[in-house]
Formats: sequence, C-alpha cells, structure tokens
Amino acid sequence: MDLPVLKIGNLIPHYPFVQGGMAVRVSTGHLAAAVAEAGGVGTIAGTGMAPSELRNEIKYARSKTKGIIGVNVLFAVRQFAELVKAAIAEKVDFIVSGAGFSRDMFIWGKETGTNILPIVSSGKLARIATALGAAAIVVEGAEAGGHLGTDRSIREILPEVRCATDLPVIAAGGIADGEEAADLFALGAEGVQLATRFLASEECTADEAFKRMHVGTKPEDIVIIESPVGMPGRAIRNAFTEHLARGELYQDVACDSCLKRCSRAYCILDVLDRSRRGDVQGGLVFSGSSASRIRDILPVREIMAQLVAGATRRLRQMA
Repeated sequence: MDLPVLKIGNLIPHYPFVQGGMAVRVSTGHLAAAVAEAGGVGTIAGTGMAPSELRNEIKYARSKTKGIIGVNVLFAVRQFAELVKAAIAEKVDFIVSGAGFSRDMFIWGKETGTNILPIVSSGKLARIATALGAAAIVVEGAEAGGHLGTDRSIREILPEVRCATDLPVIAAGGIADGEEAADLFALGAEGVQLATRFLASEECTADEAFKRMHVGTKPEDIVIIESPVGMPGRAIRNAFTEHLARGELYQDVACDSCLKRCSRAYCILDVLDRSRRGDVQGGLVFSGSSASRIRDILPVREIMAQLVAGATRRLRQMA
C-alpha cells in the first residue's frame, strides 16, 4: 500500500503531509517554505500579525519555493476578514481556519478561486463545509495543541467525517511520526497535518528554548488550560499554567481588543508571544500531545524523510 494522494483543489503535493499553522509567529514564511520545498504543504499562521506583516511573510515564502503555501487564521480574531483577504490578495494556495466557523470565507474563496479548508470536529460540520464549497476538510481531534474544539479523539472523529463527505480529508491532532500517520491513512484520511513535529525543526524561527520545551516532554506535563477565547487549550506545564491553575490570573498589557470575544483574564496573544520569544516560564507554551514522543530538533527535510519512510513502511505492513 502506497501513500495516499492528497488533493487540495487542483493542487497535489508530492507528499500528503501538511504543516499546521501555529500562532503567534511560530509558523512563519521560513518554516512554511521549507516544508513546501521538501514536498509537503506549508502553512503560515496569520493570527497575531498585522495584514501587512502577513503579506510580507507570504512574499518571503513565495521567494523560497514554488511549493504549496497556505495561511491559517483563527476565526476568533477581530481582524479575521482583513487577514484572510490580505492572504487571498497575495494569491495563497489555500486558507484554513478553526476556533469558530466562517461562512464568509467560503464566499471569498469562490469569488477569488482560493481553496478553503475549514477545521472541523464533527461529521455535521463536515457536511456543512462540503455544501458551502470547501476544497478539503481538516478534521482535528482532542490530541491537538492550542485551542481545542472537541474532547473526542481524532481516531473517533475521523471515520465519522469520512462518511460525511467525499472531499479529501486531512487528519490532525497529536501525530508525531509516519507510523501514526499511516494509522490515520488506513482510517480514510488522504492527508495528515502535523504542527508540533515541525515546530521542533531547525527552520522554525521560534527561540531555541521554546523549541526545546517541546522535545521529550513528559505526558503528565501536558495540560489543559482555559483560554480567554472561551475554549480550552493544550499546553505544556510551566510557571504560567501553575498560576492559572491556582486562579492567579493577570493582565499586564494594554488591551487592543484583538479578539471578537475575550474574558480578559489575560492576553492570549501576549503570553503566546512571550513563550515564542524564549520566556518559556512566563509565557504560554501551546503544544500537541505528540510533544511527549518527539526526541529531537531536526531539519525539515529530515523530518519529512522520516515521515515518508515510517508511513510507507507501516502501510506496507498493513497491506
């Protein structure tokens, strides 16, 4: 059994591995271009950027690769429309969005011929997205890092979504290697999305301390926190999450109302940016459950080669 063929509209990557979008400025044009150049699908996270900054990141990525480049924008951010439209203006290959469901982005996609990839966590949403004109579906389970839309495992949701749509399905959440990816291919996914595995790469421009925080983390140190967005999130235990657990919330930055809805218990973009810049105790370190199974920081090409080899080997064993 060979690797499946992933189609995103009329685009077909060499390998069916998608790098997940990681805010704030964790997955920039540098990482996305490296993944695309290695034969996968690169994703720039627009959340936390100004539209002009996002456009510059896209231009940088385009200057480094002819591969497939898309943009992820959190639906919860107030500048959602501006960021999506800026990405479309730069002719990205796709837009992916989660933490809410935007019907407008499907309209913008149809008007401009841009592929739209919604993140869903149920067969019901997959059916709605299919009817609205999605190019492919990203189905994300509870194992994912960052904001979580479900408490159900990807292995439970994937068959449900597979039955709900004929579109290509990309499975996401807690995947660390090719063998795990193959198990999801066997359940009907045409593609697999990995974020934390690509975070632990040489091409990720986040601070080295931030990347090291994700390597070899103990399973018991991966915790669920409450985000001011109004959703739970998966993160690595540190001084900040301990403060949250004790109810010692704080807000020490000026609020610019960056989110459509926010509890204002603390500034989510500020604490995410702190950790990305190296303050891994004072900031929030979002991470998928796969962090406990990642042992090294490698070049993207080596990560991709390992994913391909591991998945191919497991699929052939299944055949």
